Amino acid sequence: MTIQILLLLAGLALIVFGADILVDGASAIARKSGVSEFVIGLTIVGFGTSCPELVVSLTGAIQGNADISVGNVIGSNIFNTLLILGMTAVIAPVAVTRSNSRRDIPIALLVTFLLVALALTGDSITRVEGAVFLAVFVAYMIYCFKSDRPAEEEAPQKERSIWLAILLVLGGLAGLVFGGNLFVNNATAIARALGVSDKFIAITLLAGGTSLPELATCIVAAAKKKDQLALGNVLGSNVFNILLILGASAVVTPLSTLAINWVDLGVLTGSAAMVWLWTYTGHRDRVDRWEAILMLLTFFGYYAYLFMKL
Repeated sequence: MTIQILLLLAGLALIVFGADILVDGASAIARKSGVSEFVIGLTIVGFGTSCPELVVSLTGAIQGNADISVGNVIGSNIFNTLLILGMTAVIAPVAVTRSNSRRDIPIALLVTFLLVALALTGDSITRVEGAVFLAVFVAYMIYCFKSDRPAEEEAPQKERSIWLAILLVLGGLAGLVFGGNLFVNNATAIARALGVSDKFIAITLLAGGTSLPELATCIVAAAKKKDQLALGNVLGSNVFNILLILGASAVVTPLSTLAINWVDLGVLTGSAAMVWLWTYTGHRDRVDRWEAILMLLTFFGYYAYLFMKL
C-alpha cells in the first residue's frame, strides 16, 4: 500500500509538471500560427488531456465492461465541468466570447443531451450510434478550424520557435498521460482492495484520475491568465469524451447504459446547462466566482450522494 501511495504521488507530480509546459507550448503555437487559444485548447490540448479517458474507456469496451466505459465518460464530464471549470473560475473569472456562447457551449450542451437521450430511451449505445458520434465529431472539428478567428494581439511575451513549442506540447502531454496513468492505476488498486463497485470506481476514481490532466492544465492556464485556453480545454474534453471516446468504444462493442441512473444523468445535464446559463447571469459573458462556487457545491453534493450509496 505504501508503494502504491508513493507511485500515486509521483503521478501527480508528473501531471503538474506536464500541465505547466503544455500551457506554455500551446499558447506559443497559438501565437505563431494565428489560431485562437480557445481552438488550440479545444483541439490539441482537449485531445491530449482526453487521452487517459480514451485509453480507459476503450480498454473497458474491449474487455466487455461497459460500466467502466460509460461511467468513466459521464464521471469525467461532470468532473471537468463542475470541479475543473469551477476551480478555474474561482481563481479568476472565465471570459466567454460571442462564439463560445453562440456555438461552442450550445454544441457541448446538445452533445450532452444526445447522450442522455440515448441512455434514457434505450438499453445501450449501439455500433451505429457510435459511428454517428464519430461522424459528428469529425464535422465539429472541421467547423471549428474553418470558423475560427485569428488570435488577437497580446502583450509582448517570451517568443519560442514553433519546434520548441511543439516539443513543449508533446512533452507536457506525455507527462500528463503517464502521470495520469500512474495515478489511476494505483488509486484503482487501492479502491479494489477496499471492495468498492466498478461503477463507483469509474465515476469517481477513474473519472477523477483521468481528468487530472484537464484539472492541472486549467488551473495553470487560469494562473497564467489564459482563460480561453482553459475553457476550450474543458469544452473540448467534454465533446471528445462523448463523441470520440464513447463513439469509438461503442463501435468496438455496444455499450450498456443500464448501470447509469437518473441522478448521474441529471447531474451531467445540469452541469452542461450551468455553463450555458452562466453566460447570461451575473456579469454577462463570463463565469463569475459566485457561479463557480455553486458549481463546486453541486459537485461535492453529488460525490456525497455517491459515497452514501456505497
